[in-house]
Amino acid sequence: MDGVLAKLVLDCTKDESPDKHWVMFDGPVDALWIENMNTVLDDNKKLCLNSGQIITLTPRMTMMFEVADLSVASPATVSRCGMVYMEPASLGLRPYFTSWLNTLPPKVAENPGIKAKLEALGDSLMGDACYFLRHELHEPVATVDNNLLQSLFRILDAYLHDYIETEVKKVLPEKVDELLMMLPELFVFAMIWSIGTTTTLAGREKFNLWVRERLPAIGVTIPEEGLVYDHTYDIKSKTWKSWLETVREYVVDIKMSYNEIVVPTLDSIRMKYLTALLLTAGKHVLTPGPTGTGKSVNTSEMLTYELPPEYQTLIMTFSA
Repeated sequence: MDGVLAKLVLDCTKDESPDKHWVMFDGPVDALWIENMNTVLDDNKKLCLNSGQIITLTPRMTMMFEVADLSVASPATVSRCGMVYMEPASLGLRPYFTSWLNTLPPKVAENPGIKAKLEALGDSLMGDACYFLRHELHEPVATVDNNLLQSLFRILDAYLHDYIETEVKKVLPEKVDELLMMLPELFVFAMIWSIGTTTTLAGREKFNLWVRERLPAIGVTIPEEGLVYDHTYDIKSKTWKSWLETVREYVVDIKMSYNEIVVPTLDSIRMKYLTALLLTAGKHVLTPGPTGTGKSVNTSEMLTYELPPEYQTLIMTFSA
């Protein structure tokens, strides 16, 4: 550990640029490492290593500590490190939402209506949706509100990916205006497949009713047939469609063997769409679920045949 820390700090001390250098530590607060880093945390700002090497921090360097809790930290440790611990519940959702809004693509951020519309949608839906989830629905695997928001923002980022300008692609103002008109639908879709997906089937039926009660207020109309989970928003036609309408009618190839036949289902169509949407926007995707539900088969089919031609697939198999 000494070598890694020394290399990291030395690199910062050698950099003579006026930029600020932050050395971030995470993990639990431990009295031993507080004692070992005694000299670097006081006014001397000297890092003393076990090897005897002493590294003096520059005025531009700052040590940052990101900790899980302060259960074993003394008041002296807290004051010396300048630690401020905030319960996630006391922070609320707004800080994370505000920081995400600051990451919007430049051409999107230039349109004041988009940021205002996103703020209105977020303030009216996100907090109430998380509250409803915590108090009315059951989650087989517990989640944290900020993680659900991260999923929501990643889906929105995937839709905003087309609005990032490159050397060969320009984003016209007319296209951004179209995005403004679609924001309520895209936001609702992202909310359904983030905050609304960690519950059970019975919970989804309750969340479906909760969402439908709030749709008229934001000007969104999802077909009444089935649940809101049964429909997707099609950007090209700007309408809500059944997931089954987004794929061609399946016809079994008589030349295929039995084990090669994969019949599309509602779940497989949705999973492949969301996975491809996130992957093509540069987002990492983890697909959990019970054994034998078609995760590997459907993912492999999507990666091999359904991604744009510029994507290549490398499949690795792991076993116990």
